[in-house]
Amino acid sequence: MLRSRAVGAGLLVAGVGALAPAEAAAAGVSGAGMSLAWGLPFAGLLLSIALMPLVAGHVWHHHYGKIAAGWAALLVLPFAAVFGPEVAASEVWHIMLQEYIPFIALLLALYVTGGGVLLKGTLVGTPAANTALLAFGTVIASIMGTTGASMLLIRPVLRANAFRKRKTHTFVFFIFLVSNIGGSLTPLGDPPLYLGFLKGVSFFWTTSHLFGEFLVCAIILLAVYYVLDSWAWAKEKPVVPDTGAKEPLRLEGTVNLALIGAVVLMVLAQGYWRPGDVALFGDKIGLERLVGVAVFVAIAFVSMRLTSLELREANGFAWGAILEVAKLFAAIFVTMAPVLAILRAGMDGPAAPLVALTSDAAGQPVPWVYFWLTGVLSSFLDNAPTYLVFFNLAGGDPAYLMTQGALTLAAISCGAVFMGANSYIGNAPNFMVKAIVEENGERMPSFFGYVGWAVVFLVPLFVLVTLIFF
Repeated sequence: MLRSRAVGAGLLVAGVGALAPAEAAAAGVSGAGMSLAWGLPFAGLLLSIALMPLVAGHVWHHHYGKIAAGWAALLVLPFAAVFGPEVAASEVWHIMLQEYIPFIALLLALYVTGGGVLLKGTLVGTPAANTALLAFGTVIASIMGTTGASMLLIRPVLRANAFRKRKTHTFVFFIFLVSNIGGSLTPLGDPPLYLGFLKGVSFFWTTSHLFGEFLVCAIILLAVYYVLDSWAWAKEKPVVPDTGAKEPLRLEGTVNLALIGAVVLMVLAQGYWRPGDVALFGDKIGLERLVGVAVFVAIAFVSMRLTSLELREANGFAWGAILEVAKLFAAIFVTMAPVLAILRAGMDGPAAPLVALTSDAAGQPVPWVYFWLTGVLSSFLDNAPTYLVFFNLAGGDPAYLMTQGALTLAAISCGAVFMGANSYIGNAPNFMVKAIVEENGERMPSFFGYVGWAVVFLVPLFVLVTLIFF
């Protein structure tokens, strides 16, 4: 059921290697013999996330964890009936150990450390200031990761725009740029690229081969945002709050910047340090991954101890956002597993007609098809494992893909990173930003509302990227 896909998802952010195709197929139930019906619980969970806040908001906000668990149970229980309870329990534990625990440990470390950095001073959310903040976040996302940059900057953006009435577009473009497209230049930027690094793609390959695509997307989106925010400013005619003398910008809680650096170094170290596997309740996991989990939890603990409660309160720090992500993504990881397994089966699985589109009549890869298939599926399946599926479909040989197959690898990389912005669940920081904004009393678009923003502003941009580069 689950292990036939390349082991990944958010865990691979934390430096988890993927199973080779033959090893993966042998580890569990093959996706080749699975029906598309196994994907129904995942579809049901997505529809719940999309519709229930609109039609039954009170029920959803109070019981979303139970609802998500219910959809996971609708997959696990039938699977246990068909393949046996022991196989089902083994698969669920595999997901928890190999994917979910490292994923949530990394997010916890970045969430806590990012929430301990306070930008003080006079910061007014004018169109120019907002555009500068988004541009800065877009640049640093490739250095400290999209999650780290998002957690560091979303609260300053919230405070800078607290006096504005028209500001939803700012948070949407923040997700577009800081939480996704900004992470396209290094393996530290976004989980899919880190996967490629673990598979053998050189560290600076993305910097040199995706820079043009990154620059086009960043410049156009920042320009569109500036025009949109300027229009909103003129329409609203906001009264800038009188705070007296302007206070220079300064950072407090800077120890957390060092801790964020420690997180990044730990992620990078897991790409090089491979001391071997250890068995844990019947499943093997790399020792470096267990060490990573321990380090991330320790960093979160140290951050809480070293950062004053007053600073966190001034920063609007609360636990609600990370709890929501933890509950929903646990169910997402479980329910999306059969869909990824079916994709991983390639031409041997029920998704064969879709997979066949990636090659032309002569058997040569079609880069623009790789870009769009990787991208569209990354929008809803989590972009890290989706990247790995198409990386392997393209041959899985990094030496070839970095040279003769460079255009195909660039298409896969751009599709996974860029189009992770198309929905709230395409990339973990998307949902975290949404949760933090709503936790601070601000309005965000519904699931389909956000997809609508993406259709209007991102899809035409991706068509342009296709025409220019692929």
